[in-house]
Amino acid sequence: MKLAVLGGGGFRTPAIYRALAEGRTRTRFDELVLYDVDHGRLDRIAAVIAGLDAQLGKSVPVRVTTRLEDAVDGADVVYCAIRVGGIGGRLLDETAALAEGVIGQETTGAGGITFALRTVPVVMKIAEVVSHRAPEATFINFTNPVGLVTEAAQRVLGDRAIGICDAPQALCRRVATALGREPEDLWFDYFGINHLGWLRAVLDRGRDILPELIADEDCLTSFEEGRLFGADLLRSVGMIPNEYLYYYDFTAEALAGMRSGLVRAEFLKRQQDAFYAGGGPPATALADWEATIDERERRYMEEAWSGRDDELTNVASAREPGGYGGLALDLVDALNGVGTRILILNMANRSSLPFLDAEAVVEVPCVVGRGGVVPVAIGPVPTRARDLIVAVRAAERAAIEAAISGSRQMAVRALSMHPLVQSPEVAERILQRHMVGQPEFAEILR
Repeated sequence: MKLAVLGGGGFRTPAIYRALAEGRTRTRFDELVLYDVDHGRLDRIAAVIAGLDAQLGKSVPVRVTTRLEDAVDGADVVYCAIRVGGIGGRLLDETAALAEGVIGQETTGAGGITFALRTVPVVMKIAEVVSHRAPEATFINFTNPVGLVTEAAQRVLGDRAIGICDAPQALCRRVATALGREPEDLWFDYFGINHLGWLRAVLDRGRDILPELIADEDCLTSFEEGRLFGADLLRSVGMIPNEYLYYYDFTAEALAGMRSGLVRAEFLKRQQDAFYAGGGPPATALADWEATIDERERRYMEEAWSGRDDELTNVASAREPGGYGGLALDLVDALNGVGTRILILNMANRSSLPFLDAEAVVEVPCVVGRGGVVPVAIGPVPTRARDLIVAVRAAERAAIEAAISGSRQMAVRALSMHPLVQSPEVAERILQRHMVGQPEFAEILR
C-alpha cells in the first residue's frame, strides 16, 4: 500500500506520521511519500520525522519529492493538504476582508471564497493527475475550504474524493465527555456543511440525552462550545453549533477582536517563518515542532475567545493536534476493513439534506465500509439552519464556477452572495485588493 501526502511540508504531516508509526491503523503502508513544491519545507519536516523515529523507537518507510507525478504514481491513498498561495495568501484573505469591514477568516465568509478561487483550479489539476496516475486511489481532502474544494475534486474523481474535518468529531467527543459517556456508545445527530453545522441530538438507545446537557449549566459550560456561545443562546436553539457559527452569531464581537490585532494569519506567519528557518538535529526539530503546534492550538480562534472567556489557555490547551490524521486513518481502515464505521465526513449529499441538490457536498454522519461512503438521511432541519446552509452553499457553488470559468463577474457574485458580505460593492473592493496583492489572481480571473 502506498500513501501520498500532498503538502507534505506542512504542519499536519508529523501528526499523520506519528499516528502511522504508533500503529493507530490496521492498514499497513509499505511506502509513504511526502510531496511539496518547497524542498526546504520538506527537509524541515523530514527532520521532525527523524526526531519522532528516535522518540518512538519505530518508523515507517518515507521519502520526499517535489514531483507530483512521482508522489501519486500508483498510490492507493492520496491525502491532499495543500495551501495555494502559502501563508501570504491567507494573510491577504483575512486582511483584505477586514479592510472592508468584513470578517477576516480563512474559511468563513470572504476569506473562504477568495481562498477557494485560487485553490480550486490547482486541486482540480491535481485530481486529473491522480485520475491518470492512481486510478484506484482514495483521495482524502484536507485542503480548505474543505467542503467546497471536495466538491470541485469530485467533479473529476467522483465519490473517490472524500473531505474530512476534525471539528465535528472533536465537538462530539467534548459533548460525550460532558455527559460522562464514551463517544462510541452514542449516536451523534450532526448535520450541515463544512464549518457550518449543528449537533441536533445525542442518542442513547434511541433516547435523546442532549436536552439533559443543555439544561445543566455546569455541564454545558464545561466544554469549549458551551462557553463560547453561552447557555442562553444554546437553550434558545436547542442544539450545539460548530464553533465556526460564532462568526455568524457574534459577528460584531469577532470583527472587533480581529480589528484589535488578533489576525490569525499574522500570528501564523511569524510562527511559521521562525519554525521553517530553524535547524539543528532531529531532536531539536521535533521539540521546535511540538512547541509550535502547542502554541497554535492554544491560540486557536483567539479573536473569538478574547471577548468571551478569561481562561482561554485552559480551554484551548485541551484541543487535540493531529485530529485530522487520526480521522483520515480511521477512514482508510473502514474502507479497507471488515464491517462498517460511522464517521462525520464531507461527501456528496445524495438525499441526506433534502433541501440541497444531490452533488452538493455536505458534512453529516456517513456509513463507511468496503462498499464506500454513504451519507445518512438527516431530513428536515430548523429553518434558520436550513436558510443559512442554502445561502452559504450558493456562494460556494458560485465560487467553484468562478474558479473554473475564470469569470471575474462570477467571483464578485460569489463574494456578494455570502451572508457575511454586505453588498456587491464591498465584494468588488475585496476582490480588487486581491487583484493588486496577488498578481496570480489576474491569471485566474478575467
